[in-house]
Amino acid sequence: MQTVITVLHVAGALILIIVILLQSGKGAAMGSGLGGGSSQTMFGSSGASNFLTKLTTGVAILFMVTSLTLATLSSKKDSRSIMKGVEEPIEEQSPPVEPSIPPQEK
Repeated sequence: MQTVITVLHVAGALILIIVILLQSGKGAAMGSGLGGGSSQTMFGSSGASNFLTKLTTGVAILFMVTSLTLATLSSKKDSRSIMKGVEEPIEEQSPPVEPSIPPQEK
């Protein structure tokens, strides 16, 4: 289950990056005065911006939901360590007792 959510999360992040980079900035209107605006006729006159805005919103919602789900799943999971003795507290050892030496007789 967590693997599927992780795959969706990574795919959503990559799609979100691509969709944001495809959008034109607010300064793109200046280029349309020189004839550069007619190149985006695939979606109509304003269809590309509306479509990309809705797609960005949908993918961002998916990204946030998968982020919250992964955070919730990781906080409920038992923590494990690859190092032995870290899971269980190591008992403190008492210092070694030196043997008492009887006093020597003269």
